[in-house]
Amino acid sequence: MRKSIATQFIVIFSLFLLLGLNVLPVWAQSAGGVAAVTDEAVLNAPAAAEGIELTPTQAEKSAVPGSLVTYQLAVKNTGNDEIAVMIQVSDNLWQSVLNKTNLTLAAGQSEQFALHVTVPTNAASGASDTATVLITLADGTAVSAALTTKAQTSPPPGVNRPLVVMQSYSAGSDAIVAGQEFDMVVRLLNDGQSTASNLIVVFESAEFLPRDTGGVRAVASLAAGKSTEVRQPLLASSSLAGTNIAKVSVKLTYNDPAGASYSETFTLTVNLRSASYGSGAYATVTPTGVQRPRLVVDAYSTDVDPLQPGSQFTLDLEVRNLGNTAAKSVTMVLGGGASVDVSSGTPQPGGGSGDLTNFAPLGSSNLIFLGDIETGAVKSIRQQLIVNVTTNPGAYPLKLSFVYNDGKNINLIDDQVITLLVYALPQVEVSFYRDPGTFFVNQPNLLPLQVTNLGRKTAVLGNLRVTAQEAEISNNVMLVGNLEPGGYFTLDAMALPFNSGALEITVTINYTDDFNQPRTIIQMLVVDVAEAELLETPFPGSEMGAEMMPELGAETFWQKVVRFLKGLIGLDSAPPQPEFPPLEMPPDGMVPDEFEYREVLPGQVKPQG
Repeated sequence: MRKSIATQFIVIFSLFLLLGLNVLPVWAQSAGGVAAVTDEAVLNAPAAAEGIELTPTQAEKSAVPGSLVTYQLAVKNTGNDEIAVMIQVSDNLWQSVLNKTNLTLAAGQSEQFALHVTVPTNAASGASDTATVLITLADGTAVSAALTTKAQTSPPPGVNRPLVVMQSYSAGSDAIVAGQEFDMVVRLLNDGQSTASNLIVVFESAEFLPRDTGGVRAVASLAAGKSTEVRQPLLASSSLAGTNIAKVSVKLTYNDPAGASYSETFTLTVNLRSASYGSGAYATVTPTGVQRPRLVVDAYSTDVDPLQPGSQFTLDLEVRNLGNTAAKSVTMVLGGGASVDVSSGTPQPGGGSGDLTNFAPLGSSNLIFLGDIETGAVKSIRQQLIVNVTTNPGAYPLKLSFVYNDGKNINLIDDQVITLLVYALPQVEVSFYRDPGTFFVNQPNLLPLQVTNLGRKTAVLGNLRVTAQEAEISNNVMLVGNLEPGGYFTLDAMALPFNSGALEITVTINYTDDFNQPRTIIQMLVVDVAEAELLETPFPGSEMGAEMMPELGAETFWQKVVRFLKGLIGLDSAPPQPEFPPLEMPPDGMVPDEFEYREVLPGQVKPQG
């Protein structure tokens, strides 16, 4: 009877195995098909599903390369129970960062989140990238939104843009004589449909030398349809004597409301006349010309770039005498506001009229004696200055007055203006917020990075990126955003070193300075990498394991079948375990001298005794 039952059991078990071998591939194929359909449904999920709603479903923005585009989205719980949602972004090639990745919404609650997309600096005009934002619930319900970002170096056709043209210009009512000072007046007109901002007008000419401003004028903004007048004092060079026409080149740059830059170049013609006069039968009088010195700033530079509040720097000036006589006893007055005492011929500073609010002299007063400067000679000047700590970022003019006499006891003053740019760059420190310890080769290690704002103002930073040549870094990009004074931002990146030794970690932070120019902060960190340690743990087959682990013979096929049948009927089906020989315990109080206690590691045999 028992034999018959066992025979029937074996037959039924064999049929079960044959049926399972035939059904398993069909079940696996069916399961794979279901998974594929589920993925397809998630990717093409509608904007609204049962219990959840996402807006907007589609959005498109354009920006110049290197800029950051922000999309604002909202997710709403349309159900009656509290839900937890997971936010992901995919299908994108350009760098995209979500400010929130997990939300918990009560019934009827709506929550906003943002997606930040960085347009690559090398993106061609018209290139685009679409990021898919996917909202997923715990039960698999999902909605998605497609956000398309387009690189646009100039406004597309039909989009309003500023267009600044030169409406008119004038050099005065009379023709200009060589050696004469005059004002070049240009009138600019915005003939476009949007406001032009940050207009920079540069006057360039080899024959006309700029006065007072160094040849650079700035206009904050110019509305559409409006015009503005720009005035630049110039000096006609003595080399123009005997010529009738000369040219002045005017270069113009400006931005539109989106930040795109435009440039224009205009060529102006100036009429010249000779200083001689004659008419009818009278003989022409040979002109003698005006005999006087003329001091101009030929070039200037600073040894610190960029200048920031509190910066101590050296200002290098080159002053050239373009006149036809020597300048005697020249004194330069920093800040301008100089006057001449006619009775004594002594240059006098202008007192409170001198402007040293933003730049103050160090090591000397604002009066600098230069001596005599001959005709055509160049005088080099070095002066220590400091930027006031209360100075805000911007372009600041610094007026210079040159007080001298022409050798005939006639006291003269030449005023010049140079422009210095002051920046307020963020002062941040990148460090570890705890000791990372020693890293091991080919093992993932945590990089506990921290960015701290050491400055006195809020710093607006872009993406933080962590790289290394001798390691693979993951979770290495994150948008920093606003950092208050003394505030910090942390990032836990993972590093997988390839070689042992000192591993250099490069941390790069992108941001935009006060003049809308992209800049980068780069700091280096170093961690120690050691070879991976191998635990020498005795296993069966080693010297210690061979003594303590008895050998176990190989299990035969029929032994496996018997264990399987025991398991089906509820009996013990575990494989045979090795039997350890009995250990002889020493008498109480007697421990062999060679016995030592040590910590038991996983896989080791605990010592007896």
